[in-house]
Amino acid sequence: MTRTISKAIVPAAGLGTRLLPATKSQPKEMLPVGRKPVLQYVVEELEEAGLGEILIVTGRRKRAIEDHLDSDPQLVAALQQAGNESLLADMRFLEERARFFYTRQSEPKGLGHAIAMGADFVDGDDCVVALGDSIIAADHPSAPIQAMMKAHIDLDAAAVVVVEQVPEAETFRYGIVSIDGSEPPPGEPVRMTGIVEKPPAGTAPSTLAVAARYVFSPLIFEALARTPADHRGEIQLTDAIRQLIHMGKPVYAWSLPPGQRRYDIGNLESYFYAFIDFVLADERYGYLVRKYIKAKAYDL
Repeated sequence: MTRTISKAIVPAAGLGTRLLPATKSQPKEMLPVGRKPVLQYVVEELEEAGLGEILIVTGRRKRAIEDHLDSDPQLVAALQQAGNESLLADMRFLEERARFFYTRQSEPKGLGHAIAMGADFVDGDDCVVALGDSIIAADHPSAPIQAMMKAHIDLDAAAVVVVEQVPEAETFRYGIVSIDGSEPPPGEPVRMTGIVEKPPAGTAPSTLAVAARYVFSPLIFEALARTPADHRGEIQLTDAIRQLIHMGKPVYAWSLPPGQRRYDIGNLESYFYAFIDFVLADERYGYLVRKYIKAKAYDL
């Protein structure tokens, strides 16, 4: 029987404090980037990759996520009656239906804890993890996950982790991996030898940063169960991945190819950059925004 991966976990329970006041009553995953909220990009990416069951781990003040992903026949009927074909096209993401499941992380106990809450949902299968506050920009957004899933199955991996190069001065912001060799060929899996979460400046083992997408075997849940909380009381996913590496399990880094990048909607600066890039690339409004920016630049 052909081995497939059909389940995904989307952690979306973070408080979004670095995006206040915009996230006081709105989940950061629902902030608009261009014409869509962040989470819609993530969900569309997973659906296009063939993942039919998606567990979203939410927290307080996250009800808007469920509302957005819920079907809305009254709205669709009103748009059809009005003959608004362009808006109907924008709502087609509701037709490409994965099955959505929800669970709540009541306390901020870390990314590892949020993923561990999906153990029963995954039920011994392989799974994808896609962070709900990060967008992968590519001509075909599902291509990285599809390639990762193929590598995961072909290599019988315990984990495949997306990475991308970041400036050395910014390594303290990310989980940083070390690998066999100096630099992974883009789009090719390379065996990982270590991983560290947000290393102090000047101590990072490389400039390869974890980029918000993972494929895991069920071994990750065993590792998470053995992972102690850190000094903040949080269970870190990087600690569990490091356990797998130390146990000799096959863990691979998969580097984003040229033309593909991660947008981390983690603070206002990165959010503004993402919004500008996606609006400029918008096939409907990009040229208008570009014209406006050129006029403003002339005024400055």
